[in-house]
Amino acid sequence: MSKIGKINISIPEKVKVGLSGNVLNVEGPLGKKSLHIDLDIFDLNINDGKEISIKPKKINKDTKRLWGMNRSLVNGAIIGTNEGYEKTLELVGVGFRAALKGKQLNLQLGFSHDVNVDIPEGIKMSVEKQTIIKITGFDKQQVGMIVSQIKSLRPPEPFKGKGIREKDQYIIRKEGKKK
Repeated sequence: MSKIGKINISIPEKVKVGLSGNVLNVEGPLGKKSLHIDLDIFDLNINDGKEISIKPKKINKDTKRLWGMNRSLVNGAIIGTNEGYEKTLELVGVGFRAALKGKQLNLQLGFSHDVNVDIPEGIKMSVEKQTIIKITGFDKQQVGMIVSQIKSLRPPEPFKGKGIREKDQYIIRKEGKKK
């Protein structure tokens, strides 16, 4: 049995959820999200617009695996459209800076050139100070993807810890050369 899948999802007052065919539409104050749910495998019940429950029609190995994942995707869509998701990145290093230029994030990361990252629709970025970037959005996957793309431009190195990291991310440090 899926421990996560058994838990019902509560729907906040500001969020509207509707099922049309195999598509679950979630609409909230921050945006709209559509999820494809396989109704051949799962029963999706919306109780008075206040709770959603997902249960498999038959329980076998495959449905056990998918049950918790589908419940988490629906829960993530509801939380995202109501509250949104936020991640904070820190730039650590001498001369590392960030600035917003229109629809692009301009990064100076110690290369001979500046790196420009396009900001996709549905994502809001703000630069606090010059070394802290806040990324917010209603789609958890999209926020995570843009954060990982920015982090991959200059991953933190283990000797001095220079690079782009998430706030409160722990970097395993190595000892330098010995005489």
